[in-house]
Amino acid sequence: MPRTGTASLPLHGGRAPRWLFERMTRLSREIVIAIVSDGGPGEMLARLSDPFWFQALGCVLGFDWHSSGVTTTVTGAIKEGTKDLERELGLFVCGGKGRVSRRTPDEIRERGPFVDVDPETLVYASRLSAKVDSGAVQDGHQIYHHAFFFTQGGSWCVVQQGMNGEAGTARRYHWLSDSLDDFVDEPHAAVCADARQLSLNLVAGESAAARERIATLACERPVSLITEIDKARSLRLPGRHHVSAADIDPKRLAKIFLSTYERKPAGFEELLGMRGVGPKTLRALALLSEVLYGEAPSFRDPARFSFAHGGKDGFPYPVDRETYDRSISILRRALRRAKLGRGEEVAALKRLANFEREEDTRQARPEPREG
Repeated sequence: MPRTGTASLPLHGGRAPRWLFERMTRLSREIVIAIVSDGGPGEMLARLSDPFWFQALGCVLGFDWHSSGVTTTVTGAIKEGTKDLERELGLFVCGGKGRVSRRTPDEIRERGPFVDVDPETLVYASRLSAKVDSGAVQDGHQIYHHAFFFTQGGSWCVVQQGMNGEAGTARRYHWLSDSLDDFVDEPHAAVCADARQLSLNLVAGESAAARERIATLACERPVSLITEIDKARSLRLPGRHHVSAADIDPKRLAKIFLSTYERKPAGFEELLGMRGVGPKTLRALALLSEVLYGEAPSFRDPARFSFAHGGKDGFPYPVDRETYDRSISILRRALRRAKLGRGEEVAALKRLANFEREEDTRQARPEPREG
């Protein structure tokens, strides 16, 4: 399984009807029980970190297959469905949408007595994963949903979502701790999106030198930094430069630079974790990194391919049958092992069977001839 992934989705409003959400809660509860019983809580984290599996789970639960609501509704159903089973499962769920997401650190600490690690290490992982996807990767999406899953042993998974209101899109970001080597160096191993775009990517491998310079610059005297930013605002920057000096206000950055100067972060990760260091501060330091030292950050969108199985019309690409079949197989095994009520089980399995029959029919259908 990839340790992280990203999905791009159409941004939809509204909410799931109560009758549907109640059923999603019951079915997701049984699916979680089945997976944890079979493979342990770590297996559930691995599944949730896979954007393909997560999307397929939304389909089986009966929710819209491609809207932004899949993220908030599926994570909400899992949290609601397992809230009285967390200690028994060894799987804990914190966070959510909007104001609920800001309570994540407190919710983690409340479960501290039931885990084998210092809960502050989990709070740190929660905070830094959000800051990476909102500040270190600037792809136009503002984080507004953050769900944090963790086990008694301290393994964790993040499912969070950002919104771009102007574009009408949302992006979902998945994290998994087990094989995470570095928070700020290529943490995304399976990034998925319908379309790539120009993004300031400070966690790209090719941004390593820029990250080092940025951390060094953050320890400089604020007056020196502000002076250099003022100079940069009057320069004619090269055409390949995508960090605009026009939207950087030196006066507003002075307070943040004073804080970084006094605390002197040891590296980019520590700088990123500091309170007050957000997208604008990082853009300013990235600009100075290139202007002063010629160390340009990467503008490679971490997105590499579409999350979806594809479509019969070839958009965004022809149906990925191997991934499609893998999703069906994973879910069928989970459902068969779950202790579901007969009615729910039959309905879920029928949906999976219909997927297979439709795919078999498409494969057997002769290709139309031209002319």
